[in-house]
Amino acid sequence: MAGGWSRDGAVQDQIDDTVMDAVLAARARLAAAASAGEGETHCVECGEDIPEKRRLAMPGARTCVACQSGRDARTPTVGINRRGSKDSQLR
Repeated sequence: MAGGWSRDGAVQDQIDDTVMDAVLAARARLAAAASAGEGETHCVECGEDIPEKRRLAMPGARTCVACQSGRDARTPTVGINRRGSKDSQLR
């Protein structure tokens, strides 16, 4: 049940759009990693060995799990503000 000026189902549409944006962004990152080429046997950031299982799971991997986790934590998440309230637009 939606309220105000929105139609029924509008909230679910916003949720679906947000989830789809996240899925598309993840697919784009995977495609970029897969097309990165051969990959490395040692991390380009810290020099540690990249485990074979990681290289098989992520062709083109250039960083170890620890360094990639740090990169992912620093990646800003930018999205579309789909909330309609004025307060959310001011943040």
